[in-house]
Amino acid sequence: MINSGNGDGTQHEFRLELPLTIREAWLQASSCLSASGVADGQHHAELLLRHALGWERAAYLSRLQEQLPEAAAAAYGAMIARRALGEPTQYIMGEAYFYGLRFEVSADVLIPRPETELLVEAVLEETKLLYGDLASLTAADIGTGSGAIACTLAYERPEWQLVAVDISPGALQMARHNAAMLHVDERIEWLEGDLIMPLQGRLPVDILISNPPYIPEADMLELQREVRDFEPHTALVGGADGLDPYRRIMGMLSHLSERPRMLAFELGQGQAPEVAALVEQAGYTEKIRIVQDLAGIERHVIGIRPL
Repeated sequence: MINSGNGDGTQHEFRLELPLTIREAWLQASSCLSASGVADGQHHAELLLRHALGWERAAYLSRLQEQLPEAAAAAYGAMIARRALGEPTQYIMGEAYFYGLRFEVSADVLIPRPETELLVEAVLEETKLLYGDLASLTAADIGTGSGAIACTLAYERPEWQLVAVDISPGALQMARHNAAMLHVDERIEWLEGDLIMPLQGRLPVDILISNPPYIPEADMLELQREVRDFEPHTALVGGADGLDPYRRIMGMLSHLSERPRMLAFELGQGQAPEVAALVEQAGYTEKIRIVQDLAGIERHVIGIRPL
């Protein structure tokens, strides 16, 4: 029996009484997660079971009728109890995938989102149009978190140099670890500080990319418990209307030795017109591009300034 509390006296239990086949354990876990309010409980139950077994999906599907090993049962029970309380599957497994690459994650960093992959893709497209395929560029990732953006750009563009900035020492430590795992750490400079302040007095960057905190304070209570209760609030809340980080970045641009040629931001639903206006007011008038995510939400703004 696994017992877990969520801080308000509520307890979650998950029992796995062996012998069980792997399929039977999955069915029991799926039912537990669904009853606990976890969306797509079957999917999360499978991910955690494969993690407990250390199996890829092909091996898992071919061995569903085998008996669940006792050691795996104990680990699986503990993980399902945590997931039933709302803890994200990625934190429980300690990993997430972004742009096809594996990143380790912890509660110090936001879990990389699929929509942010579209920001990376758009940056790669726009730089190709501006500079060609093999240009040696410098890009700064502001609020790097797990390092997903910086590491992916370094991985995809071996000729680029990256600067990764975060105000959280824990996030920087995680990002550096991920860069080392991907063998791109030698091309990334790590700076601790607030937004683009650490770039002052340094050589200019060609591209400035940021997925800053953009959730309005009043909206925090409406978020899914997985986000509200487990992901770092400093990486989520962007002030009263969610736009404070964008305004502050724009105000800091004049303190840099040279403004980047390109700005690229991720943002929240409904924020694209205001962020695009801020980018245009900052002089990025050669091109303003708004990128929709797969749900049709205007999710990214890219601005290019004239030379």
